[in-house]
Amino acid sequence: MYNYKANSDKTIAEMLESIGEDSLDSLYSMVDKNAIMTELNLPDAMSEMNVQKAVKNIAKENKTDYAYFIGGGAYNRFIPAAISQITSRFEFNTAYTPYQPEISQGTLQVIYEFQSMICDLTGMEVCNASVYDAGNACAEAMLMATRISGKEKILVASSINPEYLGTVKTYANASNIEIELVDTKDFKTNLAIISDKLKSGDYAGLIIQNPNFFGSIEDIDELNAIEKHPKTMLIVCTDLMSNSILKKPSEFGADIVVGDVQSFGNPLSFGGPYAGFIATLDKHKRQMPGRIVGRTLDADGKQAFTLTLQAREQHIRREKATSNICSNQGLAILNAVVYLSLMGKKGIMQAAYLSAKNAKTLSDELKKKGYNVLNKDFFNEFVLEVKNADLFLNNMKRKGILAGIKLNETQILVCTTEITQKEDIQSYINAV
Repeated sequence: MYNYKANSDKTIAEMLESIGEDSLDSLYSMVDKNAIMTELNLPDAMSEMNVQKAVKNIAKENKTDYAYFIGGGAYNRFIPAAISQITSRFEFNTAYTPYQPEISQGTLQVIYEFQSMICDLTGMEVCNASVYDAGNACAEAMLMATRISGKEKILVASSINPEYLGTVKTYANASNIEIELVDTKDFKTNLAIISDKLKSGDYAGLIIQNPNFFGSIEDIDELNAIEKHPKTMLIVCTDLMSNSILKKPSEFGADIVVGDVQSFGNPLSFGGPYAGFIATLDKHKRQMPGRIVGRTLDADGKQAFTLTLQAREQHIRREKATSNICSNQGLAILNAVVYLSLMGKKGIMQAAYLSAKNAKTLSDELKKKGYNVLNKDFFNEFVLEVKNADLFLNNMKRKGILAGIKLNETQILVCTTEITQKEDIQSYINAV
């Protein structure tokens, strides 16, 4: 057999001609020669025992004992030990995407419970079986809003997570959707400037995050009071943990709610994999991407779970599909389901309360030392003003403290969670 080639020589020649290149060598000539690997610089073979020893020595170079005050969308939260014991069972770890319900009842039930839990936390009526992450969920919600409204313009609060905004812009560019950013005022969305726009019917929707990227709790009562066109969707990106002690998005008129479940039983893991969700009103469910699991009765009258709605290009005509998202984040949402089951409503509320309390304590102590906390009404993150952000963060790191995320030359974003101890807060105060 010949090696498979995705493109014929003729096709390759046509592609090169269309971008003004003569050959593949000339195309790759722009690559830095230092980035081209000619051979692997590996040591001589070792026994398994010696390899383990070598790897452990390398691992010792990692510093893992920092006091942690970094958030910005990925949070260092408590994960009960029981979660890994349950989720690592082979029935879950080896389960693939549940196309065959007769052999995937466990996985399907987990997804169903996930959907139910998200609806409970957001106050919405229906949820999908997850997408890749919160940024992906924001972008898919934007596409969903344009399909419902028939409009190709959307308002986006500039106070949403920059990574989510980047994903939204990428999707919008490919879909010829016009994005209009809404300015912030005192680290909150300036709602006064969008009232007329929401009434006009010219926009598919508004994407807003609450609490926003800066940790500020948006003026949701003011947002709820704004009259909007019936087909203009209010898309709320939410922190599920905060929903246990703040108003749920459904209570201030959300049409679509999105977010991430990283905080629920999923470790930081160098940034992923996480899992996003999209929840909405029942009347919009057929415009949701991905899939929905439903509960029914089988031929024997016993409870059974099955894929109910699958508006994906794998299952229906491509031009009719709502998305080409072909994977729910099965193991990540499994972690979330087990976490929520173990913690319960009271446990989630306690974790949220402690997160907010720790942020308030730290901010008050910093004010006593003469620092300015620039935003009010925050959940578990706040913006701290410093003279030099790089110098401040580097000095704190040398003292064993990851003090926050640099926003600009004089501002950093500081985060606390339920894991933050009194000793950690005191160390931060002593170090500044």
